[in-house]
Amino acid sequence: MTVAVAIPQQLRSYTDGAERVRVEATTIDAALRAVDERHPGLRFRVIDEQGRVRPHMRVFVNNVLARDIRAGVSPGDEIYLFGALSGG
Repeated sequence: MTVAVAIPQQLRSYTDGAERVRVEATTIDAALRAVDERHPGLRFRVIDEQGRVRPHMRVFVNNVLARDIRAGVSPGDEIYLFGALSGG
């Protein structure tokens, strides 16, 4: 099943500028791995070594915050990646 992964501006250097990447996946994790196969390094910026979403990142499926990357996705779902803003 095809899902779309929306790439935030700060990670588009990993996707050659692509704002959205369509992949075949049944879970959030499978989608991020599929994106990473095409655009190496992106998943590591979102998911840590323990398989958790990094503290400064948020992952949404459609409009719902995803707490577990093992959660399933449905055909046509949109996965949104957001990076926290910081500064002083």
